[in-house]
Amino acid sequence: MGFAPSTMQLTSSASAPLGEHRCTHPIEGGEMTQIRDVMTSNPKTCSSNASITEAAKAMSKQDVGPIPVVDGDRLVGLLTDRDIVVRVVAEGRDPQSTTVGEVASTDLATVSQEANLNRALQLLAGRQVRRLPVVEGEKLVGIVAQADVARHGEDAQTGQVVEQISKDS
Repeated sequence: MGFAPSTMQLTSSASAPLGEHRCTHPIEGGEMTQIRDVMTSNPKTCSSNASITEAAKAMSKQDVGPIPVVDGDRLVGLLTDRDIVVRVVAEGRDPQSTTVGEVASTDLATVSQEANLNRALQLLAGRQVRRLPVVEGEKLVGIVAQADVARHGEDAQTGQVVEQISKDS
């Protein structure tokens, strides 16, 4: 599945409030937006030894659906609210004694912060996921969500990705 190259570039604006960006069309041959420009840096994480209860409390406090699982700085998995429902609650497991490492997803698609939005779009659609951990080697440096890409990508591309993610596998 191919996506047309994006023609949007994220740039900082002196007139925009701190932390906000505006999108502009680059001149011919301009660079595309990189993941580092749209990702959430330093997301809240949990250890694979943490209990599901501890992880769920952290997810609730941060108001997030996934939480990256790390061993030191190294990304080892991703725990989602769906993982908790399907692999703990539905199976009648005890969330106090079940560890994050026992139920977190470990077959992850990741992206480099140097990658452009097209790479993230391909991974999101191809893996039918809504979030991608951003890594430098094995070290977690951020997370990029479908919504981040939607805010900064082209409408047609974003629509294709949302459609692909939502398809039954």
